[in-house]
Amino acid sequence: MSLLITIVAFLVAIGVLVTIHELGHFWAARWCDVKILRFSVGFGKALWLTRRGPDQTEWVLAAIPLGGYVKMADERDESVPVQDRLRAYNNKSVGQRSFIVLAGPAANFLLAGLLYWLLLVTGMPGLKPVIAEPRPDSVAAMAGFKAMERIVAIDGKTIDTWGEARMALLDHASAKERVEVEIEEGPGRRYARQLDLSGVSKEDLDKDFLGKVGLGVFIGRVTTVLDEVTPDGAAMRAGLKKGDRILAIDGAPIDRFEQVAAWVSSRPGQELRIDVERDGARRVAVVTPAKVKVEGKDVGRIGVRPLVDRKGTENMQIIVRANAVSALYQAFVKVIDMSAFSLKMMWRMITGDVSWKNLSGPVTIADYAGQTAQMGWIPYVNFLALISISLGVLNLLPIPVLDGGQLMYHIAEFLKGSPVSERVMAIGQQAGLAVLLGLTAFAIYNDIHRLLSG
Repeated sequence: MSLLITIVAFLVAIGVLVTIHELGHFWAARWCDVKILRFSVGFGKALWLTRRGPDQTEWVLAAIPLGGYVKMADERDESVPVQDRLRAYNNKSVGQRSFIVLAGPAANFLLAGLLYWLLLVTGMPGLKPVIAEPRPDSVAAMAGFKAMERIVAIDGKTIDTWGEARMALLDHASAKERVEVEIEEGPGRRYARQLDLSGVSKEDLDKDFLGKVGLGVFIGRVTTVLDEVTPDGAAMRAGLKKGDRILAIDGAPIDRFEQVAAWVSSRPGQELRIDVERDGARRVAVVTPAKVKVEGKDVGRIGVRPLVDRKGTENMQIIVRANAVSALYQAFVKVIDMSAFSLKMMWRMITGDVSWKNLSGPVTIADYAGQTAQMGWIPYVNFLALISISLGVLNLLPIPVLDGGQLMYHIAEFLKGSPVSERVMAIGQQAGLAVLLGLTAFAIYNDIHRLLSG
C-alpha cells in the first residue's frame, strides 16, 4: 500500500507541475496568436490523444511522465502553410517569443505562490524555534546560547518555526558565514548573538549540521525517567527497567536526561555506576556502555529512551496562519526566498561549497512525494510548492534545451540585431542535451546510492 501511495503521489505531482508549466507556454502562445500543433504531458508514445479547437490542436498524454512540451508552428522545423506563416513562432517578435518562453517557469512560480497562500490561510503547523540545552563544548554554547531560549530572527529576518530557522541557518552554513541570531529569553528580553558557522563542512550539510554547532530542538521537558529499555541492550543486561528514575551516575547528581546522554556517550566501554529510584527505593546498577561508531568516533550507548512531557511537547507546536490579504504578500516573499535559496545552493554546488550528493533525481522525489502524502494534505501541498519552485528555477538555467537557454538565444538576437545561426543553435542543443543528461545520470546515481545506503 505504501508503494502504491508513493507511485500515485509522484504521478499526481509530476502531472500537475508539468501541466501547469506547459499551460503557461500554451496560454502565452495563444495570447501572441501562435498556432499550437500539440500539447503533450509526457514524452514518447501517445497513450491518449484528442484534437480540439479551431486549429485542431493535439492534446496528448504520453508514456514517459517526466516532462512535456508545447509544439508550435515553426518554419525552422517544418513547412508551414502560407496562411499560417504570420502565426509561426519564428515570425513573432523577440519580445513575444521571450514572453512565451518565460511563461512556463512563471506558471510554476505562480502555482507555488497560490499553494503557499492556501497553506497560510489554512494554517501551517510547525515547531516553535526553542533551543534545547547546547553541548558544553559546542559553537552554540560558546556563543552564549542556552536552553529554553527562542529564536525570533536570523540576520534580521523574523523566524516563526524551526523549519524557517533551519533553512536560514543552512543558507549561512553553506557559505561558511558568521550570522546574527536574535533570541528571546523571556517577555521583552531579547539579545543578539553571533553564531560562527565557518566550521560546518559540506559533509556536515548532508547530515545534522545544527547538531554539529550544538543547536537542537526543544520539544518539551525530557525527564530522567526511562520510558523504554532496549531488549538485550547494556541497560537491560544491568537490570534497568522501564519506569526507573536515574538519580546519579558515578556519584554525580542527575536532573536532566541530557546529562545522562552526555555522560554515557563520552564513556564507551567504561563501567558506570548508575543510581536509580524504583518503587520508592534507591537501587544501583553497574552498566558498561556499548561502543558505537558515529562519524568515525566511538560513542557509548546503553539502549534507553527517556519519558518526554507530552503536554510540554504539545505546547511547542505552533500554527502559522495569516488572513487572505497578508497571506498573498507572505506567499510572494516565500516564493522569492525559496527561488533565491535554490539558485544559491546550485551555485555553491558548482563552486564546491556544497556536495553534489544533494542533487536528487526522480526516485528521491517520488520517495518524498509518498512520505508527504502519507503525512497529510498540508505536507503534500507544501512539497508540491517546493518542487514547483525547483522546476521553475531549473528551467531558467541558461542551458540550450531548457527555457533559460532559449531565452539566452533571444537576448543574443536582440543584442546583435539578427537571429543566432542554425549551426550555433545546433551545437548549443547538443551541448545542452549532454549537460542535462549528465546531471540526470548523476542525480539517478545519487538516488540509487541513497537507496542502497539507507
